[in-house]
Amino acid sequence: MRIGLPRSWFGRGATGAAAVIALAVSFIEPWEGTRLKAYLDIAGIPTICTGHTEGVELGDTATAAECREMFMAEVVAFEARIRPCLPELLPEQSRAAFVSAAYNIGAGAFCGSSMSRRALAGDLAGACDALLMWNKARMKGRLQPVRGLTRRREAERDLCLQGLAA
Repeated sequence: MRIGLPRSWFGRGATGAAAVIALAVSFIEPWEGTRLKAYLDIAGIPTICTGHTEGVELGDTATAAECREMFMAEVVAFEARIRPCLPELLPEQSRAAFVSAAYNIGAGAFCGSSMSRRALAGDLAGACDALLMWNKARMKGRLQPVRGLTRRREAERDLCLQGLAA
């Protein structure tokens, strides 16, 4: 264990990942909502269940159980995909906030973002603050701030900073 870092920052084994995933799931779900019939999201992307977009076509339907299973698997996958883009030692709340952002913007966008760059450089508070930059969606061909995304990013930032204060 490294001196000076809170004990809660050490837990990247199976237990640590499970705790991050559980926290991310409970955080993401209310923001995404769950719909059993495909719809167009604010950017016009066909979406179903709890924010699932891959391969979705309007008219698709799913059961609540299918949606839950898909959501859980996707959160696990996003946590794994962004793990290399963050420092190994990171508080669970901060990591869960970044999983939430990645779930919404995509793992590739997250890994190429200032959130990841700042975190890897050791500027964890700056990485949390960088969440606020991701409050826009492309609508009618133009990136525009979206009130719901602004509120979500503020909540993610708060969760992220809570981890640093622990």
